[in-house]
Amino acid sequence: MRIMGLDYGSKTVGVAVSDPLKITAQAVETITRKEENKLRKTCARIEELVKEYQVEQIVLGFPRHMNNDIGERAEKSLEFGQMLERRTGLKVVMWDERLTTVEAERTLMENKVRRENRKKYIDQIAAVFILQGYLDSLAHRKDFEG
Repeated sequence: MRIMGLDYGSKTVGVAVSDPLKITAQAVETITRKEENKLRKTCARIEELVKEYQVEQIVLGFPRHMNNDIGERAEKSLEFGQMLERRTGLKVVMWDERLTTVEAERTLMENKVRRENRKKYIDQIAAVFILQGYLDSLAHRKDFEG
């Protein structure tokens, strides 16, 4: 069983999944849509990926402001998370995603991905960072608990 990580944006959703041992996160794809509120196909694709990868839990990026406030984007993420819980029957964990897109951009630049190609990958890489942060916290918790 695996965990899925999602980076939810206004027109894209970056998708990552863990390995079966829940140690590492791998990029899967970026789901795109024409309009922000047109989520039916996006949800349907996520449901397909949940089945394909035998996902047991979803981690959804939660975009807080740097001062910890919750803005409009975070509210939309909460609504999307609730919709995913209803549609998939899986637990959705909201995970602080501050600076993951910045980190993803830096990683792509360091790996010499051309500017015009970064857009294709940035959301997937951000989803990897979101999921990897969550997986690392689980491992840390296990280490701490002994």
